[in-house]
Order: sequence, then C-alpha cells, then structure tokens
Amino acid sequence: MRPRPALVSDSPSSWYGVGGGAGPRDPTGLDAGRNLINGCLGVDVHTYSEMFCHLRPVRRLCLEKICPHWFLSSRTLSGAEAINALRPFYFAVHPDFFGQHPREREVNENSLKRLSVYLENLQKPGFKSLKPTQLTFYVRETEQNSSEGQEPFSTSGFRAVKFTLHTRDLLSTVLYILNSCSLSVEHIQSSNTNVRPQPLKEAKRMPDRPIKWDKSYYHFTGFKDPHEDPEQVSRMETTLTSWLDNNGKSAVKKLKNSLPLRKELDRLKGDLSHQLQLSDIRWQRSWGVAHRCSQLQSLGRLAQQNLETLKNAKGCTIIFTDRSGMSAVGHVMLGTMDVHHHWTKLFERLPSYFDLQRRLMLLEEQISYLLGGIQVVYIEELQPVLTLEEYYSLLDVFHNRLLKNRIPFHPRSLRGLQMILNSDRYAPSLHELGHFNIPSLCDPANLQWFILTKAQQARDNMKRKEELKVVENELIQASTKKFSLEKFYKEPSVSSIQMVDCCKRLLEQSLPYLQGMHLCISHFYSVMQDGDLCIPWNWKDGEAIK
Repeated sequence: MRPRPALVSDSPSSWYGVGGGAGPRDPTGLDAGRNLINGCLGVDVHTYSEMFCHLRPVRRLCLEKICPHWFLSSRTLSGAEAINALRPFYFAVHPDFFGQHPREREVNENSLKRLSVYLENLQKPGFKSLKPTQLTFYVRETEQNSSEGQEPFSTSGFRAVKFTLHTRDLLSTVLYILNSCSLSVEHIQSSNTNVRPQPLKEAKRMPDRPIKWDKSYYHFTGFKDPHEDPEQVSRMETTLTSWLDNNGKSAVKKLKNSLPLRKELDRLKGDLSHQLQLSDIRWQRSWGVAHRCSQLQSLGRLAQQNLETLKNAKGCTIIFTDRSGMSAVGHVMLGTMDVHHHWTKLFERLPSYFDLQRRLMLLEEQISYLLGGIQVVYIEELQPVLTLEEYYSLLDVFHNRLLKNRIPFHPRSLRGLQMILNSDRYAPSLHELGHFNIPSLCDPANLQWFILTKAQQARDNMKRKEELKVVENELIQASTKKFSLEKFYKEPSVSSIQMVDCCKRLLEQSLPYLQGMHLCISHFYSVMQDGDLCIPWNWKDGEAIK
C-alpha cells in the first residue's frame, strides 16, 4: 500500500450535486497548465520535460506504475459527463425505488450523499488527496445487470454491493463504480476509445468474513439458509397458516396498543383537512402512526401561526415525504426533515406553483395534439417521484423535439390511449396495463412506427386492465367481509393480477387470526409496528409443508 500523501483533506463538505462547487472550472475538471496525477498537484508537463528531458524515460515509467495505460491515453471527464455516465448506476440505486424497503432506502440515501461529497471534492481546484471512502449500495435488478454469471439477486430484487473509493479523478471513479455494481461501461467506451473494464480487486459483494445469521433472520425475511439441508429447508418453508400461528398474537397486541393513536391520527387529519380545506392528507412512506401524528401536530402548530398563508393550499392534497415542493401531479410535498420556515416559504410560493401547473397542463395538451390525441399521464406508482419543475422540464424537452421533427399522426387517431414520459429508458415500450413508456429523447421516427404498430395491443391491454380492476375490487370486498377485516389494502408495487390471484386463494382458506386485523398484501411477511399484517401476494398454503 502506498503511503498517504502529507496533505489530505479529511473534512467533508455539504451535500451538493456533482459539479456544485463554487468558482470557475476548466471543462476538463483540471486547472489550465496543471496535471493531477494520483492526487498530487504537478507543474506544467511541457515545462517539466524541458527541464528534465533526460529523465523522461524514468518519468514515463513512474506514470505507468501510477496510472494504467488506458487512462494515460484517454481524456478526462467533466462533472456533467460524469453525471451522464453514472445514470445507469443512479437508476439502479435511487432511493425512490426502495419505498417498500426503508432500511435499504436509508442506506442508499446516506451512501449517495457521501458519494456526492467525494465527486464534489474531486473537482475542486487544487485538491491534494481524498480520504478513502467506503460505500454500500443496494442495487436493483435492471436490464444491464441481470445477465447470467453474476451474483444472484435476493427475492426482493436487489443485492448489496460494498466498495471503497480511493480514485484520484472522475473517469476512474465512474468506471470503478460501474464495474463494482456490474453495470456496463460501453457508453463511456464510445467516447473514450481506450477505456476498458478494469478488474475489481476491492469491490465486495460479500462480507469480509463469513456470517452465519440466526435462524430467525431467515424465518422473518423468507431468504434461504445456505447452511441448511435443502430437504429440511423445504420441510420448514414458511406458509401462511404457520406464519399467522407464530405472529398473530403479536399483531393483535400491537394493533390494540395502537388504537388510541389511530383515533388521534384520524382526528388530527380531519381537523386539519377541514381547517385548511384540503382534498386529502397522505404519506409517501410507511411511517408509523405515532410518527404521522407528530407530523400532523407540527403542521397544526404552523397553521396556528400562519393560517392565511397555509390556506393557499385550499383544495390540494398534502403529502408528507422526503423533500418539500410540489409534485408532478400537483400535490403539496412537505419534507419531514425541513423546519417550519421551509414549509412556510413553500405555502407562500403556491400561487406561482399553480401558474406553472397550468402551463404544464397546456404543454401536455400540445404534446397530445402532436401525437394524434394520445393522453399524457403521470402514474405515481410506476414513476420516480418528480417535482413539478422537474416534470415540466422533461415535458418541455420532449415537446421541443416533437416540434423540430413533426410526426404525421392523423388528428385524434390515438384518442383513448395513454403514455407516460420518462428519462430512464432508451427505447419506447408498451406496459402490460396498456400505457406507452416513452423516453423523452427517443427518435421521433421510431416513436411513430412503434405507437402505430402497438396501438391496437395497447387498447386491448387497457380493456383488460379495466376488467381486471373490477374483479380486483370485488375480491377485495369479498375478502374483507369473509375475514371481518378492519382494513384490507395492498402495496403500490403489487399489481392487479397479483392481487386477484392472492385474493382468490385467500377466499379458499379459513383464517380466524385475521378477524378485526389490518391486512396488507406485499412481497414479504412482516408485522408492522402498529399491528398491520403484511403477507406476500404469492404466499404458500399449508399443503406446501412436506
């Protein structure tokens, strides 16, 4: 291991975006006339070569030891290029995709903050060296990292990746991150012809030493215990009846203890909705009842101090979430980590947000007109959480591309069809629910061909979706009645097809533990802190036990 340079910057900066540092910066990320080699600031190379031309072979040898050949012959990345190169990585680890896994979501949020600081410091003029930064990410299964021969994903569709950053430039950092997460670097190779995937010596997807978890861990999560005999695991496989037998009493106790708080939550929600004339109050994440009550009490105190300002939200839906602003669908988002001052500023700005919302709706209508009447929609359950400004910018980019490349759709020929616009895909696709997924930067000619050839299939899918929704609602009502459930609902990530299959099999069972309970259909077994029972939609019945 090389000795650490004498001058080291160990103090972390605030979390800004990549390239968010102050002051002018060279497009290459390096000061003019200077070179950053292995974290050390050197004088101009040309001047150096004139002074010590006889040492050129030695200098070259040293550089080869420090930097690999592909790096010496390839250009550096700017901050904007680094962001673009890391898009597959951000898409695979973005916290918004881990809504049903709060622990993993929090790990990714914290790691992204530390990564942002690291990238920010790399671009600061005159930096000397960076302290090695160890990061852990939960990486979702995507098209780029789902190939054979890689580490299998868990039943939840993600895996943990651990690596330590000790790189000295943006390009090697970006490559190291992508390689660590088994993501493609081909999009970087296209602009850096000498870039080749590097072997990973320190990226770890397994702990430093083997860990044997307690059996309760596998029982709770449903993961397979690698140390168990396969036949024994099959015999001990968790079934719905066995899990309810073991956890039903605990859930009943937690639910009973939470009832006073649940009543208080309903009262606070009703009072605030009436006082501020709100359409609804919701939560983006699965916070407990006590946490929700605290958030409503905080909003109530603000209403006592600034009632007239908060009345700007009349008719709106308020959502408690991770950041403040207005959502793409026009909901007022209150960041739970923000103080009253930030909330007050948001309510003061609502009139300007309403103006932007009207412009956004007009933009959607213009896009619809250019595309033969297809309706532009935003589906919260299927898209990343975007602010109104972010969504407007996305629509504006797409609209400008349509204006420059007019597509000859017959007016109103696509009425009744729907599309969602996104920036995370590279080719248009048709969702099983009947709507089109359209990338904002897709080729207009390809878009026309794709929509026209898939239009009838889209109509058929939408018809099946409506029929399935009717069946789903009927089965939910039947299940609620049969088991005398107090509340029966599903996670947004559970599709209607999965819910219908789950309910049909539930109605064939006799489950006395469910009487008076709050039942949530999810992807895993869990007893929530307030007594809600979560069961996977594809639960196993008693006959699965051998």
